[in-house]
Amino acid sequence: MTELRCRNVEDLDGAKEEDHEEQNERDETSHKDASEPCTEENYGTNEVDAKEDAKEVGDTSKPESEVLEQLEKKCRRRSTFMQRLVRGVFGCVAAVACGILYAAYLSAYHDRKFWFSARQELEREITFQAGSGMYYYYYKHMLAAPSFQRGFYELTVDNRTVSGQTINAVERLSLFPELLTSFTYKLFDADDMVEPIYFYIGMVFGLQAVYVTALFVSSWVLSRTWVAGMLAVAWYVINRPDTTRVDDAVPLRENWALPYFSCQVAALTGYLCNSISSATETLCFLTMSAVTFLFLLVWEHSHYVLFVQALCLFLLDSFDLVPQRKVADMHKLYLTCLLAAYWCQFQNPALLASPLLSLLFGSMLARYFQQNMKRGPIVARIIKLFLHFYLVFTTSITFNYLIKKVFPVTESDFILKFLEAKFGLNTTTDFVTNFLLCQDGFQRPGQDLFLRLTRASVLPFYFLVLAVCLLSTLESIFKRLRGQTMEDKVKLEDGRIGDHPEVNYHLFHTLLFGGLALLFDGTRYLWTPYVCVFTAFGVCSPKLWMTLFKWLNLKSLDPVVLSLTLSTAVPTIICFSLWREYCPRVISELAELQEFYDPDTVELINWIKTQAPIAAVFAGSPQLLGTVKLCSGSIVTTLPLYSDMGLLRRVEDPFQVYAMRSPEEVYKILSSQKTNYVIIEEAICNELSLNRGCRIKDLLDISNGHVVYDKGEMYSFSKHGRFCNEIKMNYSPYTNYFTRVFWNRSYHIYRVNSVISFQY
Repeated sequence: MTELRCRNVEDLDGAKEEDHEEQNERDETSHKDASEPCTEENYGTNEVDAKEDAKEVGDTSKPESEVLEQLEKKCRRRSTFMQRLVRGVFGCVAAVACGILYAAYLSAYHDRKFWFSARQELEREITFQAGSGMYYYYYKHMLAAPSFQRGFYELTVDNRTVSGQTINAVERLSLFPELLTSFTYKLFDADDMVEPIYFYIGMVFGLQAVYVTALFVSSWVLSRTWVAGMLAVAWYVINRPDTTRVDDAVPLRENWALPYFSCQVAALTGYLCNSISSATETLCFLTMSAVTFLFLLVWEHSHYVLFVQALCLFLLDSFDLVPQRKVADMHKLYLTCLLAAYWCQFQNPALLASPLLSLLFGSMLARYFQQNMKRGPIVARIIKLFLHFYLVFTTSITFNYLIKKVFPVTESDFILKFLEAKFGLNTTTDFVTNFLLCQDGFQRPGQDLFLRLTRASVLPFYFLVLAVCLLSTLESIFKRLRGQTMEDKVKLEDGRIGDHPEVNYHLFHTLLFGGLALLFDGTRYLWTPYVCVFTAFGVCSPKLWMTLFKWLNLKSLDPVVLSLTLSTAVPTIICFSLWREYCPRVISELAELQEFYDPDTVELINWIKTQAPIAAVFAGSPQLLGTVKLCSGSIVTTLPLYSDMGLLRRVEDPFQVYAMRSPEEVYKILSSQKTNYVIIEEAICNELSLNRGCRIKDLLDISNGHVVYDKGEMYSFSKHGRFCNEIKMNYSPYTNYFTRVFWNRSYHIYRVNSVISFQY
């Protein structure tokens, strides 16, 4: 070793003597080049010099230019890391700030709209509209219970809600948010700090902050710039009437559940990215597992939403647009969360009979039998692909049929009849089916939705982004069918935005949920938030503009420079125009005091609380009974819960007071539900609507066979008059069965006589 070192040193000395002038020039330039980067990034310290000297001593044959290149690479890596760190920290701060500001805005707007802080407790509770107030009643019940365990037990064997039934309210009404909120309120002993109702709505508004933050992160991950997140949040807030229902109905289940779903979508977006580390991938997977379980736990319709998402992943996997390993992991996640939610929801059979579980079973079985599906020539692969679709869907339908035979689910047959009536395949006189078809959430969206989205400049850019991504994805599908494998890293210069799995997922997500929104207006709250995310990503992403310019084959301009320019200029112009037009509107909403006062409902509730017996049973419309249950705690005949067929079937009987029925028939129907008082609403009895077929009295006439059609017109005919009008005349035989005990401009309360008095 000593001889070799001596020889190396001698050789180096000889080389220096032979080329002395060249060495001096190289030394001068090397000292200049090395001093500049090391001064900026603190590489000129003694420790670094010592390390470099040690390397030179250990390997004296290494050229000095390579050492300088390594130094420059280290400097670039350090500067790149610092730039990413600064961008990441700034983006996280911006995301959290957007969430906090949105929650503060919701709180201020809610207070201004309902004069919430200036109201009494009863008037505050009445502001919970759309029948959502019943959920808040159970929150109050848990706070009033002597202990959490006692309150939870009383809800599982509840005989004080629906007349003649003992129900598990936690399971049937999905009361896990109320359980968690009441437990947190008692745990922190918040009685002296905040009122219970403010704590409750504060939890909901806090989740909305999480919702907005997750949308910010989704658009940020897709486009790699936090500007897209800011634009997505701006569009979400501007289009708030079409993105959320938290303004009017705070306790609704979707207001608790959709923030968890947005977190799941954000984590899934990061999980599907190719260029992520294993630690980041594990973090995204764990986040998805937690929020998916919570999403299934707090909303009875969550498994249908996850079914659409699983269908997106199934299509991505079938077209080979996403790594198969990640789809298999998602299947395990869905299955685990479904089983955990099934156990926590008291063995709810609806989760086992859900289409999500059937799709998982069918896709896993088809993958086992078709392991070579993605091999072979293009014609063979297309045939295998159609065979794969057929195998998955037939297996899923068969599995779902067998599950429903083992675990009877009452809603399954009704859903099929409902869909047949919705798409015009069949007509029905069933009141419940027609009643649901006439609800706003099951109607087709009106043109106002698209006009509002167009005015906010979302829809035009959405169609542009959708067209570019769809064409690029179709191009990628064709390449996969021809046998080209998926590339892990796609450069900006390639102009292939369809090769990014996370982009493809959001494309299928917006297409499937958009199709649902075109059929059912209520599902637009699942579509429009992600329209904002998808559109903001597209206009802020250089990859999308590069894909477009590559198709246009630009030669006069550099497409890379033009893409980077437009990805900055276009969102800047959009943000400026939105700020100029909508910022004054948002500020005016906070400055304007809106008047919301319902004295007739307040008078009604006060009478019930002071005059009616505690054990009295009330019948009426579901929305009104939800308010009665919230404010008075009285027993009711039904609840505004349209996902429970048992409660839906009980809706028709109290509505018979608006039909053309005899007093004897109405008396028997109400007595069968042990009704003591029936509430008649003037708004329903004298309803005027252009759509005559959807009025409550029209639906009842159709169901009871009291309709005659003549030349395309519908006429109601019966030997009895309209009950709600006839009973106000106060003559026999109506007074024999019913006694009016309260009335005002909007409501009439009649006591159902326990002993019939015959008066003539």
